[in-house]
Amino acid sequence: MATLGKPQRQHRILKMLEAQAVSSQGQLLQLLEAEGVVATQATVSRDLEELGAVKVRIPGGAMAYAIPEYAKERATGSDDHLRRLMGEFVVEVSHSANLVVLRTPPGSAHVVASAIDRSGYPGVLGTVAGDDTILLVCAEAVGGADVAANLGELAGL
Repeated sequence: MATLGKPQRQHRILKMLEAQAVSSQGQLLQLLEAEGVVATQATVSRDLEELGAVKVRIPGGAMAYAIPEYAKERATGSDDHLRRLMGEFVVEVSHSANLVVLRTPPGSAHVVASAIDRSGYPGVLGTVAGDDTILLVCAEAVGGADVAANLGELAGL
């Protein structure tokens, strides 16, 4: 059993709600537990509220949790979320041509890369994350220098 941080737990909850009909917080707790995730009913309740989950009627008349599209975008790709992760984890930003390299503490690169990917950051075509390094491929028209400057500012560097 693992106690996940809030972002990881909420990401799993989003995926569960997308994959199947979940009608109660108790059912969601059981699904999390089946994946080895430790959580309390109060924590799951707060997560559902923060994710913007609402109960909707599904075919057959039963009620199940759903995440409206606007709430899903807010939960997975908000500027505040990216700014917080950049400020917390990015320790160095450098660039060359249309490439940007971000350095993080060991084990943190994938979290930041995923947030950048989900944000649809302007000029970034995609990311590749290692353990402590992220490679961003930028559009040629934008170039790595501009993206690096903007991301460095976002990280507070």
